[in-house]
Amino acid sequence: MAATLPLADVRVLECTGGVPGAYCGKLLVDAGAEVVKLEPAGGDPLRAWRAADAPATGPAEPAPLFQFLAAGKRSVVADGVASGAALDLVRGADVVLVDGTGGWDLAAVRSRTAAADRTVVVGISPFGAEGPYVDEGVQANEFILQALCGSIGSRGWPGEEPLQAGGRPGEWVAGAYAALAAAAGLRALRRTGRGDVFDLSVYEAMIVTMGGLGAVTASVLGDDAPMPGRSLEMPSIVPTADGLVGFCTITAQQFSDFLVLIDRPDLLDDADLASFAGRARRREEFLGMVHAWAATRTTAEIVEFAAALRIPVAPIGTPETVAGIDQFQERGVFVKNALGHLQPRVPYRADAFEAPLPGRVPELGRDTGRVHWPERERAARPDAPAGRRPLDGVRVADFTAFWAGPTATQLLAAFGADVVKIEGVRRPDGMRFSGGRPPSVDRWWEWGPVFLASNAGKRGITLELSDPAARERARDLALKIIGRSDVVIENFSPRVMANFGLEWPQVSRANPRACMVRMPAFGLDGPWRDRVGFAQTMEQAGGMAWMTGHADGPPVIPRGVCDPIAGLHAAFAAVLALEERDATGRGVHVEATMVEAALNVAAEALMEHTVRDVTLRRDGNRGPDASPQGVYPAAAGDEWVAIAVTDDAQWPALASLIGRPELAGDPGLATRRARRARAGRIDEAIRAWAAGVPVEDAVRELRAAGVPSARVTPPADLLADEQLHARGFWERIRHPVAGDFLTTGMPYRTPAVRDGWLRNAAPLYGEHNHEVLAEIGLSESDIRALEGDGVIAARPAGL
Repeated sequence: MAATLPLADVRVLECTGGVPGAYCGKLLVDAGAEVVKLEPAGGDPLRAWRAADAPATGPAEPAPLFQFLAAGKRSVVADGVASGAALDLVRGADVVLVDGTGGWDLAAVRSRTAAADRTVVVGISPFGAEGPYVDEGVQANEFILQALCGSIGSRGWPGEEPLQAGGRPGEWVAGAYAALAAAAGLRALRRTGRGDVFDLSVYEAMIVTMGGLGAVTASVLGDDAPMPGRSLEMPSIVPTADGLVGFCTITAQQFSDFLVLIDRPDLLDDADLASFAGRARRREEFLGMVHAWAATRTTAEIVEFAAALRIPVAPIGTPETVAGIDQFQERGVFVKNALGHLQPRVPYRADAFEAPLPGRVPELGRDTGRVHWPERERAARPDAPAGRRPLDGVRVADFTAFWAGPTATQLLAAFGADVVKIEGVRRPDGMRFSGGRPPSVDRWWEWGPVFLASNAGKRGITLELSDPAARERARDLALKIIGRSDVVIENFSPRVMANFGLEWPQVSRANPRACMVRMPAFGLDGPWRDRVGFAQTMEQAGGMAWMTGHADGPPVIPRGVCDPIAGLHAAFAAVLALEERDATGRGVHVEATMVEAALNVAAEALMEHTVRDVTLRRDGNRGPDASPQGVYPAAAGDEWVAIAVTDDAQWPALASLIGRPELAGDPGLATRRARRARAGRIDEAIRAWAAGVPVEDAVRELRAAGVPSARVTPPADLLADEQLHARGFWERIRHPVAGDFLTTGMPYRTPAVRDGWLRNAAPLYGEHNHEVLAEIGLSESDIRALEGDGVIAARPAGL
């Protein structure tokens, strides 16, 4: 192992007071950076954070969430942006993180110092630094952003209340986006001498990861897009004889195997039940048979049977049980922090460097007057064009499929890498066939909305690695591509790359400077090594589902957000690997498991349990940072208004607006905690008012009164959102088969990217076979011979 970490010489100034900035800083400190928290006199608000009504820690022990996010950092107290000591730190930093805390935002950094020209500055805010919502002063916490971004509007059963994803996953997603921007910006800074500014919108980050795919589907398919509506998965989380178990049946084969599992092979020919719409219509019948079967079996028995059938399955991780799951125990996934409390480790492992154990949690102001960062002497290189992206010149061999892996490689492509996507002839990326056109349409495999949204900016080729007759030649070609690549990335179960003969030893022999990032669901070792797992499985096992759902109902999966969460962490790890490679000249092998990324995002519930012995759990649409908070049916149709009173001063305005001024004057409702205790009564009052007001009028009146609110937005309506268009978030794609449509871009604005993050549409199947194979020395006759022998193809086998 290397004695130093990839960011060991990096100085980071963290001027933030929320989860996104703190999690970004944590990822950077775990990679070796010196991170200094610049705190106001009262300290970072997270120091005193209390989840729900949990009791406070003792005066000598920081809040559990703060322990997780601040370990290993330093603390300096400075009052406001006029502080000379603060300005000195800004000038000496390599990275500055701001979110408005203490007056530090992008404008403050730009106006008070020229350091932004030689520094990477990441600004984090709900909507970005500009746009109509910013001009109007729209207020939003995570719950309001979930309502706006299409997440809440997609979760739940038709006719019932839409439901948030618990645990504030959007804030953690935004932190991971911020860390990736910081790492990529640092890479460019080291090579060009030029800093960069990233204006990160949490709203846009949440659209990409939590709600935007429905909008892309609507844009791609137009009038043929599925009717908007809410749904939940079936089968999903089921009570057992001794707990809860989670299933995921993405493919038709998995659902057929599930019917066999529950002893109902007689239903294998039931086409109606095989469709999700059919199961929804027959929900009580279907769930009745599943629950009856599961009720007589233990969770362990069910997991063993389902795993043998290769059905994605997991026990439901809870704050009390998640650390005891055998896969996590055997792999040492949880470690003790400096105060002796259990927390998730860093969500990636590398052979060239080892992330440290959690460091000391800093006392407020402990390092005031002790941190001296002389300003760096940097000059912009004249041979480095100003518009150069951080990863320009990096080549990536992309063996990923579905959503998590393609998200990672699309992020690398957006930051400038040349990504070559490699698909099988017999087994193309399965997302090509999901949610698009029926097989009766010519080239129907080019219409999958998820594929189109997560593979733009790449080139694409085919290699038949699964057929023994073609494998040797296909592997030789793959190794030649790897020979000229900087990064190889894949997200199969571990046995697949072994079968291909493309594991780390083969990759390293072909190219000693290549870095390999592997993204298995559960890890390259452990008892779950070869199990199948999707994002839903990670949400079930990792604790995210435990925090989602109604208080009196079963856990509910957030639905898919773990895929982009895994992709973000893998892309971040890939940039770290490149930095380490460039320092040593040797490639780096990285394991970035999906489930460990999910465990980090769900860390708060475990930390509350281990520090305070408090079990956080789902509570419908209520939340720890606002009361009242919920969604309420408005006057017409299936329209809902989301409301979140985030501070006590907003409460009298809401009570007066809904015609209940006596509630405003009730001293028993003056505090958030008191209102939570009487939430049912308050909800009734709001519901009575909202039922008589059209949703647009309700939102307008609430915002005018200073109350955070939003319409619960169907995903397709995001395509017309004025804030997103003003910031250029939607990118227009021209695809040779699917035509023109809008797709999600990146949630940043930066001066280096003015014409959109996505340089081209997602590749047609085998579109760049000739181009890429010619680059590794093949002639046209060689390529035609490969086509004739089925080693490559321009059409999936059998179609």
